[in-house]
Parts: sequence; C-alpha cells; structure tokens
Amino acid sequence: MAAIICGSLAFDTIMTFEGRFAEQIMPDQLHILNVSFLVPGLRRDFGGCAGNIAYSLKALGGDPLPMATVGADGADGADYLKRLADLGISAEYVRALPGAYTAQAMIMTDRDNNQITAFHPGAMMQAHVTRIEARSDVKIGIISPDGRDAMLQHAEQFHAAGIPFVFDPGQGLPMFDGKDLARFIELASWVTVNDYEGKMLCERTGWDEAEVSRRVRGLVVTLGGDGCDVWVDGQCTRVPPVKAEAVVDPTGCGDAWRGALLFGLERGWDLARCAALGNAVGSLKIAQRGPQNYAIDRAALGVA
Repeated sequence: MAAIICGSLAFDTIMTFEGRFAEQIMPDQLHILNVSFLVPGLRRDFGGCAGNIAYSLKALGGDPLPMATVGADGADGADYLKRLADLGISAEYVRALPGAYTAQAMIMTDRDNNQITAFHPGAMMQAHVTRIEARSDVKIGIISPDGRDAMLQHAEQFHAAGIPFVFDPGQGLPMFDGKDLARFIELASWVTVNDYEGKMLCERTGWDEAEVSRRVRGLVVTLGGDGCDVWVDGQCTRVPPVKAEAVVDPTGCGDAWRGALLFGLERGWDLARCAALGNAVGSLKIAQRGPQNYAIDRAALGVA
C-alpha cells in the first residue's frame, strides 16, 4: 500500500559554522542585529520534507507518493525528477511549474547543531493546485510543511477521501492561528511536533498535550537526543533515544523519523513502536551529512 506525502521538494545548501551562534548574537542588541558568519564548509543536497520523508520510507521498504511541485526554470526541477526515478519513487503527484524555481533552503549549522535557515518557496507556493482523491492503494498520508493553502486544502481532501493522515506542521506551524490548528487536529488521525512546536501548538489552541492526544489517535513530541514522548488518550510514554555512532549533521533527522513513523503506521503498529523505529532511523541519519545520504539495513532494524 502507498502513502501520500504532502510537502516540499527542495534543494538544501548546507553551511557549517565552526563557532556557536550564542557567542555571536547579543540578546540585548537583537533590535539592531547585524551579524556575519564565516562558513568554511558548504554542500548542496536534495532535500525538502516530502523528498526526505519519501527517501526514508522507500529505504524501509514502503511505497511513498510525494505530492509536491518543482520549478521548470533551470535544471533543478529536472534534476529532482531524475533523483526520484533513480530511487524508484513515483513522481505521478509531482508537478513541474514554468516560471518558477524549485524551493531552496539555505541552512547554517553551528558546532552545537543549532541551525539558522532561510527558505525560498518558489514552486512550492502552487502546491495546492494538486488535489488528493480517494484511491484503493493509498492507506495513509502526511501533511508536512508546504505552502499554506496546500496544507489547509490537502488536510480537508485527506479527510473527505477517508485517508487517515499525520499532521506534521514543522516549521510551517507559525503560519496558522489557533482556529486553523484546531481544525487540522479535528481532521487528522495523528499529530507530530518537536518540543518547541509542541509548546506553540498548545499555546495557540489552548489545549495541553494530553487534550490534543484525546482528539486524535495519538500525539508524538520529539525531543532530539532525549527520544520522544508518545501521547495516547491523555497518557504519556517516553520512548528512549537510540545512540548514534556519530553526530555529524541534524539536517533531515525529523524527516527520516517521519518516514519510519509512516512505515509503522501503515502496518498497524502501535504508536510507541513506530516512534522507536523513528528514533533508530534518525540516529542513522544524523551520522551522515545531508538529508538523503544515509543507508538503512532493514534486517538490522527488524523490518526486513
């Protein structure tokens, strides 16, 4: 069975700052902030939430269907379509738009793995044009960060099509007010956020984690190196982290985790087991540079 993955296909330009942002930014001078960072390390990778999640799910043995847009201007869009073909990932829901560039993320990481990101959405702003319809081979979906209209409309379309889905607002969460977020939760089957996003979600909806979890099948709050909290029916279970062989690059770790989540949910696993697999896959990703450059030994993870 397939999983529709709504989100972005983007190129990540990843820069490495060898110092600490906290040592360069003066909190009492933020109103006149003017800083420059020397970044000796630089690389460009295939990225975007939909692409990264699809990569993880495919590597685990799933059948991802990314729903996204790329630009037809320049070679970037064609390059990404070739990338998907090389990975054996269907591009039937990927549209190439003339007059636009493929989304671009400029990500700077310091020595503590803190990140500052600038994002140009490009073709992603037209992602809402592609519609979700019911189909017999699709069992699950996910709403990951995308254009605002796309996120709103795709959530409604998933619900109308009877396809259970994960609401994972990520860095797109600030675009929505409490009413919008409450509607997403009403439509979704599961919600996933990191700890910072979780606090914002609760603040804007007026619901704590326990209440959010009662309105869906489950809520997961990821905690980075501390694992994650799985909330079901108001009860919280801490799922411990998996120690990585090395901490090299956090870019795409959350998306790797989400691909594992979809893999488990599609197979009917309980939420804690899904989260545990996500922690394991995230530990593999963080040991490699870039969001789509890690390998998965399915037998070692017990999913062969």
